[in-house]
Amino acid sequence: MTNPIRSTRRRAIALAAGLGAALLAGGALAQNNYPNKPITLMVAYPAGGDTDAIARLLAEKLSARVGQPVLVDNRPGASGTIGTGHVAKAAPDGYTLLLAPSTFSIAPLVLKAGTPAYDVLNGLTPIVQIGTQPMLVTVSATTGIKSIKELVAKAKAAPMTYASPGSGSPMQVMGAMFNKAAGVDIAHVPYRGAAPAVNDLLGGHVPVSYMTLGPVAPHVAAGKVTLLAVADSKRSSLAPDVPTLEEQGIRGVEISAWQGVFGPKGLPAEIVNTLNAHFNEIIRMPDVAARIAVFGAQPAGGPPSVLAEVNARDYERFGKVIKEFGIQAD
Repeated sequence: MTNPIRSTRRRAIALAAGLGAALLAGGALAQNNYPNKPITLMVAYPAGGDTDAIARLLAEKLSARVGQPVLVDNRPGASGTIGTGHVAKAAPDGYTLLLAPSTFSIAPLVLKAGTPAYDVLNGLTPIVQIGTQPMLVTVSATTGIKSIKELVAKAKAAPMTYASPGSGSPMQVMGAMFNKAAGVDIAHVPYRGAAPAVNDLLGGHVPVSYMTLGPVAPHVAAGKVTLLAVADSKRSSLAPDVPTLEEQGIRGVEISAWQGVFGPKGLPAEIVNTLNAHFNEIIRMPDVAARIAVFGAQPAGGPPSVLAEVNARDYERFGKVIKEFGIQAD
């Protein structure tokens, strides 16, 4: 029997790779002088977070390249589905874009029934993957824990909790995957954002957190937070001394965060290719790479199909974890 998720995934990737076939003659004429007016880059989360900061950096650089204003518009709410839904319904003319974090792939899966959502695989047009962020197992230095082996032993000996930036977040998905792989039951404590989660980690109120590097980096440098492991197949160049989970005997927990630029469904191939080329050159700029490294991100890039593939992969793989553990956003 055909797997409907994989079948849809293949269609989504094929759609991203073959956008030229859908190009209409009238649209082609309109693209000859693209862009000729301001572009809006939507962020479906509040101002001040990593995604917002990266969006403003990209907007500044893109504006300089195309000679038109690029405006960042924050429309938070409902796990990012409000702003994302706005872009999904926008005209496919290249003037309304979305910078989405990897929560994009799972948000509709964790929302309560009746909450407006969007079609993860077919509702928007992938343009480019901007960056990737390794996910980390972190502990408060007050715990004295120095390795995954010690963490697992303590979690089996007594109840333990972990902090995440929110219910339904990729960090909660990672927590569920870690519990299963390590044979522990570390309880989830959701916060409304990374900052309050890190604050309680620093205070020792919650001993463990699954987090990207950016929010904890200053506290690692200050000796207040310890990085135990990277949840990836290889070590991160941003934290080369931190071993992977697999190196420490925990297999099957490979998860990373990312940011990607999307446009509305039906965005013509010429516009997709134009934007893809601009963004690829922008993220290769040394000052851009240095600035996004502050958020624990590394430049990604590549053709639109790269973003389509990672989005489809996360939707399929983490969707199974969400269903198995009944993960749901507040």
